[in-house]
Amino acid sequence: MGLGVSGVMSLIKCSQGMVPVPLLVLPRKVVFSNYQSVANIGDSIPFLNILPFGMCRSMANPMVIAATVAAFGVLTPVPCIPIVTGKWGAASSKVKVCGKPAFDKNGKVSCIWNGNITVIMPGQFNTTVKI
Repeated sequence: MGLGVSGVMSLIKCSQGMVPVPLLVLPRKVVFSNYQSVANIGDSIPFLNILPFGMCRSMANPMVIAATVAAFGVLTPVPCIPIVTGKWGAASSKVKVCGKPAFDKNGKVSCIWNGNITVIMPGQFNTTVKI
């Protein structure tokens, strides 16, 4: 099984954000791959694991609505404040990291502002885990 997400080398993006950001995975003394901590589904905490994606352009975000109204209807992005609605999807059923399932490059998590956060560049491209 190939695990595709680890360390600060992974890049993630939000469909409503404007810039990709690194996925931050705290160093663990338990599971490393190529000297990077391997991510698990719990690594979805805003401002700890998931940084702001620059500016948010979602009309589900009340701040974007207010800024757009103030600009006479011209879509006006505001600083991103990611609020995720759960844990990363596409988890491994066999590989656990700190007791939680690991996830790979197909991992997804949703933002409350109708954003879909996905991995665009995994930190690992070929890690073999023997179960």
